[in-house]
Amino acid sequence: MPDISIMHALCRAVSPAITDCELSFIDRESIDVALAQAQHRDYIAALGALGVRVTELPAEPVLPDSVFVEDSVLLFDELAVLTRPGAISRRAEVDAIAPVVQSVRSRVERITQPGTVDGGDVLCIGQHVFVGLSQRSNQAAIDQLTAVLKPFGYAVTAVPIRNCLHLKSAVTALSDDTVLINPEWVAAGYFDAYRQIRVAESEAHAANVVRIGAAILMPSCFPETRALVQAAGFAVSTVDVSELQKAEGAVTCCCVLFTG
Repeated sequence: MPDISIMHALCRAVSPAITDCELSFIDRESIDVALAQAQHRDYIAALGALGVRVTELPAEPVLPDSVFVEDSVLLFDELAVLTRPGAISRRAEVDAIAPVVQSVRSRVERITQPGTVDGGDVLCIGQHVFVGLSQRSNQAAIDQLTAVLKPFGYAVTAVPIRNCLHLKSAVTALSDDTVLINPEWVAAGYFDAYRQIRVAESEAHAANVVRIGAAILMPSCFPETRALVQAAGFAVSTVDVSELQKAEGAVTCCCVLFTG
C-alpha cells in the first residue's frame, strides 16, 4: 500500500520556447531562458526541502507554457481530471501529461467540449472545490467537474474573478481554515467561511502560494505579504521565480501536488 502521507509533485522542465508563452494580463518582457531554467531547478529543490518527492518530466520544446503543469490536470485522492485549457495553444499539454497521470491515478476523467478549464482556476480546500470563472475557464467545465466530483462528496462553487489570469492568482489556501486573498481580484464574500489574510496593498500578485502540509512556499519578491503570513503563524519558505513570472506564471502552476 502506498504511504498516503507522502506528498508528491509532478513538474516539467522549462521549454526553450517559453518566450512564446501566452499572456493575458501582463505586458511581454524579455525572458532569460537559461535563468528561468535555473530558477525552476531552485523551485524543485525548494519543494524537495519541504519533503515533497518530485517527478520532473522532460521539457516540451514546442509547448511554450508546458512548465505550468498545474493547468493540464486536477489530481484528487480518488481520481484525476484531465483539463481542457482555455488557450487553444495549450491543449496539447494535456495529452503530453496524460500517460503520467494514468500511472498515479487508476480513474481518470476528462473535461470535454464546450468546457474549458485551467488548473490554475481550481482551488480545493478540503471537500470544497472553488473554480474561477475566468478568460480560461467556463461554466460548462464547472458543470462537468461538479458531476464528476459529486459521487466523492465534493462541493463545487463557481467564483467570478476580475483583472487576473486565474482564481489562484487571487486566492490560495494557507490551511484548511485560512486563505491568502487579494480582494481587488475576487470577492472576499465567497470565502467568508475562512479566516482571511489580505495581501499587502503594494503586492497585488502575492496571493499565489503553495501549501505543503503546515509549510508555505511563496515567491521571494513579496516581503510585505510574507511578513503578514508569518505573523499569522505560518512557516514560510521563498524562491525566486522572477523569470517565470514574466510568463504569467506563479508558484502553484509549476507543480501538481498529490499524495499516495
